[in-house]
Amino acid sequence: MKQCFGYVRVSTKKQGEGVSLEAQKDAILCFAKQNGIRITKWFEEEQTAAKSGRPVFSAMLKALRAHKAEGVVMHKIDRSARNFRDWARIGDLSDAGIDVHFASESLDFRSRGGRLSADIQAVIAADYIRNLKDEIRKGQRRLLDTGYYPFSAPIGYRDNGKGKLKTPDPEQAHLVRLAFELYASERHSIRSLLIEMNQRGLRNKKGGPVSKGCLEGLLSNPFYTGVIHVRRTGDVYQGKHKPIISVSLFETVQETKKRKYHKKVTRHDHLFRGLFRCRQCQTSMIPEGKRGHVYYRCQKQACPTNSIREEQIDRTVSAGLKKTQIGKTDFQAFEAAFTQWWKTRQLHDPKKAIQLQIEHINAKEERLTDAVIDGLIDKAAFSKRREKLLLERSKLEEELRLDASIRLDFDGLKKFLEHVKNLAQHYEIATRDEKREIIEMAFSDKTVWAKNVELKPSNWLQAADSLVGVFSCGDTRPTSRTKSPPDDQYIESLIEQVERKLPNYATWDRPSN
Repeated sequence: MKQCFGYVRVSTKKQGEGVSLEAQKDAILCFAKQNGIRITKWFEEEQTAAKSGRPVFSAMLKALRAHKAEGVVMHKIDRSARNFRDWARIGDLSDAGIDVHFASESLDFRSRGGRLSADIQAVIAADYIRNLKDEIRKGQRRLLDTGYYPFSAPIGYRDNGKGKLKTPDPEQAHLVRLAFELYASERHSIRSLLIEMNQRGLRNKKGGPVSKGCLEGLLSNPFYTGVIHVRRTGDVYQGKHKPIISVSLFETVQETKKRKYHKKVTRHDHLFRGLFRCRQCQTSMIPEGKRGHVYYRCQKQACPTNSIREEQIDRTVSAGLKKTQIGKTDFQAFEAAFTQWWKTRQLHDPKKAIQLQIEHINAKEERLTDAVIDGLIDKAAFSKRREKLLLERSKLEEELRLDASIRLDFDGLKKFLEHVKNLAQHYEIATRDEKREIIEMAFSDKTVWAKNVELKPSNWLQAADSLVGVFSCGDTRPTSRTKSPPDDQYIESLIEQVERKLPNYATWDRPSN
């Protein structure tokens, strides 16, 4: 009795749990009994035959070439191969004298006519797969064009079935948002952020800890802002799914990734780490613990900026913030000017300006499409420019949706001004993270020279200085100094502090000592 292998295959695990594998085995056993064949070993595979390199199939071919069986019995030709490379490997077996049988096809694979008939059926099977792929891609493009993502949902989103929008995962979405926020804070590298997020419970689609490459891909994926970017083709689409993060946060993360100047991993979260530079060498002052104190040192030898204690920097910062305090009389004058600016601004509908900008972007997108159709730009350039336009449009649409946002919240801005008036007091009672936020907000240039700390107020504080005449020891100036109302640029700079630098400024409302 001839000894042969039996090979059965299904395309998916779902099929494998049904009757398909058993039905193939029954047909093969029936064929073997009728033709005096004994099946010595079964090879079962759950993988599509459209791709070459199937592991079980390759292992079976290797065993046949080693003459561990006289032949192989398969259910049908399309169960064996649906690509020309694997079909050629089956032909090589026959040419080497190894019998190839198909239980459901009445053909003699060793005869010329039988081989030709099998070749024709193999070509038909390969064409069927090719056509199926085309139809699948067409369906995917139709979904993408309408804002639906036809592929597996990224981390932070849930799959809701074929043809349905992805929705934020209630268990993972907030962790994805936190990953963006932590990286944007510039207090983490990819490696330290990876440790932090795995500890907090961020998981990949299989439920395991995320890898470094997975986290890097997550931070680069505009899907979380509502924009779909298909990596395989480079195409970009406007999605209909709910964004998890804002476009501004996504852009901040991309800029942070480009700079890559912070430490890879830190063991100690020192208060002024990464905030101060050596004035002469323009390098970061590195914190080091010694004898119960923290010293910040310039790492270049022979630099006169040797080291300075953290307590001294802290005292200098406190003194610098006290110089930025606004007097009561001047604050009332500034508040009146600010109120007048707000009333004037409200006479104009800010939504109309945003809508005009969106229309302008839509027109640019149409011209960009015409350019790629006419062959003026290549597909890669088109996708890159279109992604930028979609992100700009999403950012403007966010502003339209957030009617009650800080940008249009007069009470919120007045509250922020009250906090600015007492920055020094807030600094004394703030947490370590809040202190860092205050320093980054108030001072644009922070350097150390020898044993001295030099602080340069941020542009918006300098603008306020010229506005009310009381910043930077302004109490020595004459009270008759002419004050002009705040311009749009200055007001917008204050708004930016609320939106980006101090997203949690309201939490400062704690009683002072």
